[in-house]
Order: sequence, then C-alpha cells, then structure tokens
Amino acid sequence: MGHHKLERFAENLTFPNLFQVSYEMLQQEGFALRGRWNGFFANNNPITLELGCGKGDYTVSLARIHPERNYIGVDIKGARLWRGAKTSNEEKMQNVAFVRTRIELIEQFFAPDEVSEIWITFPDPQPKKENKRLTCERFLGYYKNFLQQGSPIHLKTDSQDLYEYTLNEVIPAGGYRVEYATNDLYVLAAAEHSEIACLTEAQMTQTFYERMFLEQGMPITYLKFYIN
Repeated sequence: MGHHKLERFAENLTFPNLFQVSYEMLQQEGFALRGRWNGFFANNNPITLELGCGKGDYTVSLARIHPERNYIGVDIKGARLWRGAKTSNEEKMQNVAFVRTRIELIEQFFAPDEVSEIWITFPDPQPKKENKRLTCERFLGYYKNFLQQGSPIHLKTDSQDLYEYTLNEVIPAGGYRVEYATNDLYVLAAAEHSEIACLTEAQMTQTFYERMFLEQGMPITYLKFYIN
C-alpha cells in the first residue's frame, strides 16, 4: 500500500464529518445517525446523497452552491473520500458529510423519508455485472426505502450503455417517470440556453474524469427520473 494512502487513511480518522463503520459493528450496533442526520447537521434542511462519490466533487460543489441543503457523499474508497472530507473541513463547511461503505449496505445508514435527492455521478458501469450497476432494480429498491416521495435521482455518466440500460430497460420495467434524458448533456444544455435548472446544475460541476472524457470528445449523458 502506498505511503500517501496510509497517510490519508490516518487523516480520515480525524475528520468529524467522515463516518467509517465496520460491517461487524454495523450489524451489532447499527449506525447511530440513521434517522438522526439532521441532528448531526443541526438543522432540518433536505439531504442530498452522492452515491459512488469518489473524491466528492459533486458533494462539495453542490454544498457550496446550496447552503440551504445538506450533502452526504458515499463511497467505499477511503483514499478518494479523503479529498472531499479534507476540502470540506478546510473550508469549514457545515452542510457536508461523507460515509465510507458499500452501496449494498446503504439502507442501514438512512431511515425512511430521510433523503430528498440522489446524484449518481460517473459510476462504474459494470458492463458484465448488471446487478452491481447503481441504477439496477436491486439498488433502486434500496433507495426507495429512504427516498422521500417525489424526490429525483440524477444519473450523469459517460457510459452510453449504462445510460441506455437505465432509460430503456430499468425505467420502463419499474414504471418510473423520466423528467429529462439526453445522450449529450452539453449539446442539450446549449440548445436549451441553460434555462432548465437541472441541466444547469448538471453541467456546473465537472469531475476529473468528466473533464478527461470531454477532452477526448466523449459525450456526457444525463438522466433525471423518479422512482416513487
């Protein structure tokens, strides 16, 4: 393991807004903030999740834009979460937190009706493992258990396959409602003159990988839909 990784893992333990719970502890005692996140944030503002957040680009960026909302980034990679946790602590951001866990365990961290929005940004498209895609019916079933009625899910990805799978297979099978769908976000945003709020928000933040994909001429897809 690299020296920098070890340093980051050690520093992660000092961040008050980064939560890491072992599987054994989660099964024995549960997660103390489940159903009590607004106590941690000391307000009743709505909560947005970024799932598979990586370095937390969207978590931190959206939290800066919307101080009236709380943001929680979720990822399994501690070395990646370190960046978002460090930035948010250095900036003394009070509306940002991070959780290190597998998405398979996500229900154990959030209670019914506790979350009002989900962003899934550039997840692993899992081309050979459909049941591991973050928009597969299995995971959407988890999200339903804590997502408030009428709350959106945003999918932003360079993977045309994941986009089409979600739009053409998962959503029709589940009877879900689509608000916006485009296989080229920046072409649509330009055509709409960026007057649609969700399109504007979707293009305001660009992750490291997104910038790389755009430089390579790869289109970015965007999908906003509702599962309850």
